[in-house]
Amino acid sequence: MDWDLILASAHHLAVFTLVAIYAAEFALLRPGLSGPRIGQLARIDAAYGAIAGAVIVIGVLRVIFGAVGWQYYLGNHAFWGKMILFAGVGLLTIPPTLAIRRWAAASRNSADYAPPAAELAANRRFLHLQALGLLLIPIFAAAMARGYGG
Repeated sequence: MDWDLILASAHHLAVFTLVAIYAAEFALLRPGLSGPRIGQLARIDAAYGAIAGAVIVIGVLRVIFGAVGWQYYLGNHAFWGKMILFAGVGLLTIPPTLAIRRWAAASRNSADYAPPAAELAANRRFLHLQALGLLLIPIFAAAMARGYGG
């Protein structure tokens, strides 16, 4: 069985899923958010975290068991650039996640709850910064796959 192919395919599918969930979160986190959309956003945000965890686990498995060998990755600057960007995107998810959880709790107590406009705007900025990281990660991955950074 070609474990490298399976791990690479799983990693790519998980990353594409992560980006799709990010896009759904970005679309929902906007002015006018209220009511049941807050609960939907909270579920999407939880899925975003779960898929990010899957990307990490599959990526680690790929580094350890992939055809290239872990030595290639550990000595590659493009790989570490990609890891730093992924960690940065992960850190940028914390403030919106905490806000979404607060909003979901408030919406359970009040059916007509709507997050303050300033909070929505501030958390959308975090999503814009995540977009920048998500844009740069595949550039580092492409460079790494072509032997740059080693």
